[in-house]
Amino acid sequence: MTTSHVRERRVVRRYRLLGASATGVLAVLVGLLLFGNLNGNLVYYLEPDEALAQRTSQADGTRFQLGGLVADGTVVGEPGRVQFEVTSSAGPDGVRVPVEFSGAPAQLFGAGVGVVLEGEWRGDTFVSDSMKVKHDENYQPPGDEGSV
Repeated sequence: MTTSHVRERRVVRRYRLLGASATGVLAVLVGLLLFGNLNGNLVYYLEPDEALAQRTSQADGTRFQLGGLVADGTVVGEPGRVQFEVTSSAGPDGVRVPVEFSGAPAQLFGAGVGVVLEGEWRGDTFVSDSMKVKHDENYQPPGDEGSV
C-alpha cells in the first residue's frame, strides 16, 4: 500500500468516527427534548385516602392536587364559594375529605362528578382555588322537550 492509500483510510476513519459521534450526540439531544422534561409536565393528584395518609408528613401550606368524586348531598354553594366533600368511591364507604373552594366552580361541577382540585390543608379542610372537572368521552346533547 502506498502512503496516499494509508492517508485516505485514516481520513475515512476520521469521518466515520465524526459521523458516529455526531449521530450519538444528536440521539441524546432528541431524547432529552422528548423525554427530559416529561416528568415536569405530568400532573399527579392524590385520592382522599392517600391525602389523609400523607397529611401528617406534609408541612402547612404545601400545595398539592386532590382528586375524587363529589359526594352526594354535600354541595353547599354561596356566591364565590362552594363547600362539599370529595370521596374516593361512589358508595358510602369511601373516605371523605371536606373541601372549601373559592371562585366560580367549573360548569360541569355537581354531585357525583369527578374533580381535581389544587390547594392546601387548613385544619381538617382542604382549601382550594383551582378546579378541574373530569368527565368521560360520552357526550349526550340535552333532550328536546316537546319533540315527537
